[in-house]
Amino acid sequence: MAFFAVAVGIFILIKGGGWLMRAAVALSLRFSIPKIVIGMTVVSFATSAPELIVSIQSALSGHPDLALGNVVGSNIANLGLVLAVTIIISPIDVTSSFYKTDWPIMMLASILFYFFIVMDDKLVAYEGAILFILLLVFMIYLIKYQKTAVLDEAPEDDEALNVSKTVTYLLLGGFSLWLGSETLIKGAVILAHDLGVSERIISVSIVSLGTSIPELSASIIAIINKEKAISLGNLIGSNIFNILAVMGITSMIHPVEIQDTGLLSNDIWWMFGISFLILPLVFFPRGSKLGWIDGLILLTLYSIFILPLFI
Repeated sequence: MAFFAVAVGIFILIKGGGWLMRAAVALSLRFSIPKIVIGMTVVSFATSAPELIVSIQSALSGHPDLALGNVVGSNIANLGLVLAVTIIISPIDVTSSFYKTDWPIMMLASILFYFFIVMDDKLVAYEGAILFILLLVFMIYLIKYQKTAVLDEAPEDDEALNVSKTVTYLLLGGFSLWLGSETLIKGAVILAHDLGVSERIISVSIVSLGTSIPELSASIIAIINKEKAISLGNLIGSNIFNILAVMGITSMIHPVEIQDTGLLSNDIWWMFGISFLILPLVFFPRGSKLGWIDGLILLTLYSIFILPLFI
């Protein structure tokens, strides 16, 4: 029943996030917000909404390891699983924005996140504010200087919904995110107890894997339909948002304190390692391209990370 609750919670969160994004994009179009701003702000925050709500609810309900583990585990899964499967199926070309802006900001955010936590085993309000301010600076820079890259990530569906549909999606999305997070957190806590493992292990594995399913599904569907596959920029951007937005906002609302030190001694180093590895993989053996060999390397590393957690 606990695993079922986790699965149901993840499903409701995914649906709620989708409804919220449709409403957010429709509202943005109605108020004539430029497409470039919609792609960089509205869509980015809407797609991060499930992780954000789960992290806030976890921190407020006394389960901080679920909040931290979800972010760290999602960042590992985005690159070690989603990107890996994508490039195994179909290689992708990497644009210059990856090594000029995306990857350096992801590494900076990761290092800052680690530095704040390792000092006192917790993330507090002023540290969260620094992370969030860094996100705002990054977004302003992208909109001003990287317009082409941002427009590539902007929504292609320009449908402006009528008021009743927009309100319906907004209410459904908000309620679903609340209900899904409540169900997921309670199920994860019970599942951890039933399996005799810590909440952190459930969070960095099952919960984070579940919240990465939409990215994986979108990637595979795009490849099957011979459309533009999910870009490296999408996944790097998701990792940046997880740290700067999700952890930043969560810690501003409520301090997030580590309970299971395995997150600092093990998990976060895997996040660092896989994040760093992307850079040499992009350039070797073929420049500015990721192929099936790179995917196998990443998938192998992800398996080595996940499997020992339950042994």
